[in-house]
Amino acid sequence: MPEEGVKLTPKSELLTAQEIITLARLFVKEGVEKIRLTGGEPLIRPDVVDIVGQLYKLEGLKTIAVTTNGINLTRLLPRLKEAGLNAINISLDTLVPAKFEFIVRRKGFHKVMEGIHKATELGYRPVKVNCVVMRGLNEDELLDFVDFTKDLPLDVRFIEYMPFDGNKWNFKKMVSYKEMLDTIKQRWPELERLPCETSSTAKSYKVPHFQGQISFITSMSEHFCGSCNRLRITADGNLKVCLFGNSEVSLRDHLRSGASEEELVQIIGAAVGRKKKQHAGMFNISQMKNRPMILIGG
Repeated sequence: MPEEGVKLTPKSELLTAQEIITLARLFVKEGVEKIRLTGGEPLIRPDVVDIVGQLYKLEGLKTIAVTTNGINLTRLLPRLKEAGLNAINISLDTLVPAKFEFIVRRKGFHKVMEGIHKATELGYRPVKVNCVVMRGLNEDELLDFVDFTKDLPLDVRFIEYMPFDGNKWNFKKMVSYKEMLDTIKQRWPELERLPCETSSTAKSYKVPHFQGQISFITSMSEHFCGSCNRLRITADGNLKVCLFGNSEVSLRDHLRSGASEEELVQIIGAAVGRKKKQHAGMFNISQMKNRPMILIGG
């Protein structure tokens, strides 16, 4: 969270629940099998359980996931599970409560830990924990995070620090996948690589006999643009075909001006067709104007 906070988008500019379902139905019809609700923080939307329930009714949709900061998770998870939520990612960059407060700019560490345990209790396998690794902030916690997977069915995902507006990115703060892997292998030389799907954004490993596993999201040091099959729709209805690209198409405006399903499919198809072969590289991205991550959705 930037120090100065973020300006909230007026409610009238955000997609309504009905607009979200209309777009979701369209994407599922075109072959999308997984939808993730992210943020900002998706669990502060009062209609989030209802949205999950409506998504669950879409024929052809196999996975409904959520990425959350975990603070409201314990309270909402039983209802979300009942509505059809079947995958969870929880953002957690530190296991030190005081450091958590510094990063997130609010209290709540123990609520997040409670949420993680609640998710495992309710049978989510694995519960994914997203950890952005930053030099000078939390790279000294790598081994503690690996240890966290010993007795819990977690997938701790170490994410390379990426350049976005407002996050004061610089190359020196980025800890690369190779460096993280070396650090972990010094402690657990028996660490083994796990097979993964072609379109996966993660490289996964496991310490033998640990319940959980770890993964690395190597967006900067070893991009996976060629096999990336993700599309993002921002809360205010813009389609982004690349997380690091600054071109956006407003599906909300087309929806509200009465575009037909066929026209929307053409607009989406044209945007996807313009998707570049790969992102511009970390140094160029750091110079580009883009939304801060908190306004894109993780």
